[in-house]
Amino acid sequence: MKRIISIIKNKKEFVFALADGVLLCFAFAVAYLFRPVEARQLLPWLQMLEFLLCNLIVLIASGNYQILWQYSTARYLLRIAVSLTAGSVVYAVICLISREQLYYVFLPYLLSITFICGSRLIYRAGIEYYSDRMTHAVTDAKKTRVMIVGAGAAGNLILREMKRPDSDLLPVLLVDDDIYKQGHVLLDVPIKGVIADIPSLCEQYQIDTIVVAIPSCSPEEEQEILKHCSQTGCKVRVIPHLDKLLLGEDRDLLSQTHDLNTEDLLGREAVHFDNAEVKKLISGKVCMVTGGGGSIGSELCRQIAHYGPKQLIIVDIYENNAYDIQQQLFRMFGSDFPLIVEIASVRDYHKMNLLFARYRPQLVYHAAAHKHVPLMETAPEESVKNNVLGTFHVAALCDAYAVERMVLVSTDKAVNPTNVMGATKRCCELIMQYMAQQSETTKFITVRFGNVLGSNGSVVPLFCRQIETGGPVTITHPEIIRYFMTIPEASSLILQASAIAKSSEIFVLNMGEPVKILDLAKRLIRHYGLEPDRDIKIEFTGLRPGEKLYEELLMAEEGLQKTANEKIFIGNLAPVNFEVFIHDLRQLEIAAREDEREQVVELLQRLVPTFHHQS
Repeated sequence: MKRIISIIKNKKEFVFALADGVLLCFAFAVAYLFRPVEARQLLPWLQMLEFLLCNLIVLIASGNYQILWQYSTARYLLRIAVSLTAGSVVYAVICLISREQLYYVFLPYLLSITFICGSRLIYRAGIEYYSDRMTHAVTDAKKTRVMIVGAGAAGNLILREMKRPDSDLLPVLLVDDDIYKQGHVLLDVPIKGVIADIPSLCEQYQIDTIVVAIPSCSPEEEQEILKHCSQTGCKVRVIPHLDKLLLGEDRDLLSQTHDLNTEDLLGREAVHFDNAEVKKLISGKVCMVTGGGGSIGSELCRQIAHYGPKQLIIVDIYENNAYDIQQQLFRMFGSDFPLIVEIASVRDYHKMNLLFARYRPQLVYHAAAHKHVPLMETAPEESVKNNVLGTFHVAALCDAYAVERMVLVSTDKAVNPTNVMGATKRCCELIMQYMAQQSETTKFITVRFGNVLGSNGSVVPLFCRQIETGGPVTITHPEIIRYFMTIPEASSLILQASAIAKSSEIFVLNMGEPVKILDLAKRLIRHYGLEPDRDIKIEFTGLRPGEKLYEELLMAEEGLQKTANEKIFIGNLAPVNFEVFIHDLRQLEIAAREDEREQVVELLQRLVPTFHHQS
């Protein structure tokens, strides 16, 4: 009764109910006309009334008039069909009780479903057509013109979302490499060309934004698409891959698209590692991360936390970074997560000794270091104090406290170094080799990789800041190339190396083809919807002190051994006269503590024969 009163009060619901009543009567009358002429009598008004009331009451009781039919789906049409079926069953029972003819049940039932469901479809189509006409007439000129790459299921869903009346996006065309889709139309939007046509089509149709809607494509296919997109001045948005896609009725795809990010510019498939071995190593262990607030150190902490350590100790001298990762880990894993943050420097042997004695770490990941190449050229003694002496302190304490494994985070700049920072990191690698020969309890492991996308001091954040302030983008040399990897990849490699290492080893990641920095800069500029050298100028400033055109991942005397993971290799250790090495290391420590810059560089060249300083 309440629903009947509600329908009477609501003008729109009342009109729908009244229209359905007329259609029910019409269905009954049409069914009557299908009887043979000789069997026809006067229209049985009483039976029509019974049919009408049975079906209309069930439709009202089922809540069919509370539905917003302009947004209806096939599920709601099924709901009407079920309601009419129930109403017709009730009517059939009445006919049996009153001994009336059942002929007036089946055909009226079929016709009523056809008429009422058909009326809903016509209503929705009319609303959409009117809304489209009104919306297009008023706002098309103000909307963002969009090209959708991919005319499959994801493209279809994206297109439907863009066609909502409240959307500020105007889908202009689709592109797809499927030749059978060419020339067809999807939801009134034409499929105009293939992926290779993206640059020309964007110019022809004045496209503002490209949405890549192929969540199942491989990394290589995605890179090919992004290569064509980068040749336009359009903003690019990408639907995440299937394994990252949030599915469900309330998950629209547009909200899940993300701007083209630096990881999309990597140019190769992301490297994945065996988490089972890492979990077996870390679970229930006390882990220490030096430099735990830095870009690599903080990601190491996040990944270690996922494997259930007994305790995680973060050591960092910069309290702001240490606080940030502390709060992030508490948000991710709860305030009861076994986390300790210590503000300390690896240069301070006494303080580090206290921390080792207090916490007794079983695994140590040494990420603390000065990494900025030009600044270390002007302060070589500080690079030695932090990188070389800090590593020696940590390694000596790992041996003294019988730590199971120590992992050094190294860099490709340690190979045939031309700068102080690279030379100090090579010294760190030699310290690890030396300690491995002396220790009977600890495994000393080195992990070497290239530049890390998005890390503090890396080239990508610098380019982004320069683009956002109007340029110019500064590059040291047009031919300079670098290997790149993501922060999660770098951190996963470190953990994987610590899990699979058998002795003192240098692990190297196969990072694919190196990237030309000039090409990377141009892609980033186009990502912002700008054109290189037209909107954002590119300037070449000359190689900085200690910088070289290309980086190497192995020295000539180091070979490569395969591991179970085809992306990870082990470099053979180069022979070292450790008696001479330790003597020179002591001299280097004295020179650094006395701030003798020239002597520091000379001693580094003695310690690292492959160090060819540009001075």
